[in-house]
Amino acid sequence: MSLARIARASVLGGAVVVACALAAGCTSETGGTANAVAPESSPGTSSSAAGPTGSVPKVTTPLDVTKYENDTCKLVPDDELTRLKFTDPGEPRPRDSNPENLSGPSCGWKIRGEGLSLLVILGTGNRDAGAGGLAGIKAAYERPNGPYKFFEPAPDVEGYPAVYFDIRDRRAIGNCSMAIGVADDLAVSVFSEGYEGQQDSCAAAQGAAAAMVKTLKGA
Repeated sequence: MSLARIARASVLGGAVVVACALAAGCTSETGGTANAVAPESSPGTSSSAAGPTGSVPKVTTPLDVTKYENDTCKLVPDDELTRLKFTDPGEPRPRDSNPENLSGPSCGWKIRGEGLSLLVILGTGNRDAGAGGLAGIKAAYERPNGPYKFFEPAPDVEGYPAVYFDIRDRRAIGNCSMAIGVADDLAVSVFSEGYEGQQDSCAAAQGAAAAMVKTLKGA
């Protein structure tokens, strides 16, 4: 399946719904998909409206992502992609008015014939809608009938706070979804799919995330 179907989004009463990580239809929990869905927001709301102020760790040294908004595939360097065995070029998807790109620019990689995929989403669309950062993800988890049934802290990534989140905990079946807070109102989501289990799927996501943060630190 093309990576063009990996990243999906929709609009819920003005809420930005972040891209779907996996290629299996993105419509239901039973389908085994992972959605990164931001909380509902309204015009003029700030990132603090996305969740309680102290609900997620604060980002003491925000990272500037401007350089990569038009070049998201460069967030993960080639040496890390090679280590993860992704040798084909990434498929960039710019942030634009298309529903699947509202949450922000993204880049996806896949290993043909093995069913492995990696997706990085720069959540600038959620930030600009006032629903960004780790607080936005936590608020979506806490919302009644919200999109997530799974949310837990993840190990810091190069000194930046991170969480695991999903429609349910699917790490044991080889799908790992995590977000890294690079600013209080901005998170970068990393999704790995098709691995053998929790250890290798999350190792891939964490490796890509660490390389991404190092790239941003050097920007």
